Amino acid sequence: MAMEKTRLGDNSRVTTRELTLNMGPQHPATHGVLRLVLELDGETIVKCTPYVGYLHRGVEKHTEQLNYLQIIPHTDRLDYISSMANNIGYCVAVERLFGIKVPERAQYIRTIVAEVTRILSHLLWLGTHALDIGAMTVFLYCFREREKLQQLLERLCGARLTVSYTRIGGVKKDVDQQWLEDLYAFTEEFPMRIEQYETLIDKNRIWLKRTKGIGVITAEEAINMGLSGPVIRGSGVPYDVRKFMPYCVYDKVKWEVPTGKNGDIYDRYRVRMEEFRQSNSIIRQCIEQIPDGPIMADAPKFVLPPKDAVLTNMEQLIHHFVLITKGPMTAPEGEIYVATEVPKGELGFYIVSDGTGRPYRLRIRPPSFVHISALPRLCEGGLVADVIANIGSIDIVMGECDR
Repeated sequence: MAMEKTRLGDNSRVTTRELTLNMGPQHPATHGVLRLVLELDGETIVKCTPYVGYLHRGVEKHTEQLNYLQIIPHTDRLDYISSMANNIGYCVAVERLFGIKVPERAQYIRTIVAEVTRILSHLLWLGTHALDIGAMTVFLYCFREREKLQQLLERLCGARLTVSYTRIGGVKKDVDQQWLEDLYAFTEEFPMRIEQYETLIDKNRIWLKRTKGIGVITAEEAINMGLSGPVIRGSGVPYDVRKFMPYCVYDKVKWEVPTGKNGDIYDRYRVRMEEFRQSNSIIRQCIEQIPDGPIMADAPKFVLPPKDAVLTNMEQLIHHFVLITKGPMTAPEGEIYVATEVPKGELGFYIVSDGTGRPYRLRIRPPSFVHISALPRLCEGGLVADVIANIGSIDIVMGECDR
């Protein structure tokens, strides 16, 4: 669709056309099945309208037909880049609703794998974001470290992407000493790798041209839009769920919340680079402090019995069968909203329990869905080329938008 407009030039009349352009939903740089309708005046964006829903799977309504234990694998498939963090967020919500106390060792393990997931997610973000803007080497470097962490996750739970590792009341499997030592060795090497990424692009003039002063969003606007994670922290707001509403053992380790000043693409990039270092430090402290003890809560009404007991004891086998097929039969009634800090921002689960083994209502507050609402503010007045940089800077995954 085009609309002609006549302007007065220096020596003659210039006729321009305002175009309406569809970017997506198949565009490779939209980071998923996202459609943007752009109204253009030349290469300047006059209006940007996001359309979501092309991938909608009805996860929230589907989970209302499942019991609490059966829902865990579905949380993997929201933001499938950080499925471990999604598992933890859901289990924390259910545990607070049911009043389940998780053993300390399991809390430390959860914190470790959550921060490993944060590093994994930011590595994928940095590699693809740089690739979108035009830097290919960063992508290859990031996947070098990402592969090492993926192999560690595979050793821990047998999966690399959709892990389903966390359990209501604890974790699926304990970590062994060798695994902890290998992860600790990675944390000793990783700071040098971060410096390599920064050497490639931190002061690269093309990178600075594409990120400095582009996609600016103020602290007030970020708060009003409900933004979270590195996006709001890039605007100078030090909001992090791990600090404001601690869970796991985030209140037992020392770490800082990185923030930016200008709220542009470059600041959002710098926040994530500093989060690499903070996550690395948290992992090291947790490995040094992790206590011995059980990895599952003592709550038989909600927690699956140990696998060796299931294989040797008929009562435990029956108990396991009932929990898997029907879910907890004495779940307390009530409702709760619990937020956790996943790599992309605040992930919230709102659960209503009617006393049965399945949730009466379950709603998810994903950060990517909220961040897409900021795209018009980021893109309007900018250039078409900056749309790709803006999408990359808010780090969206459509799996949790169209849940």
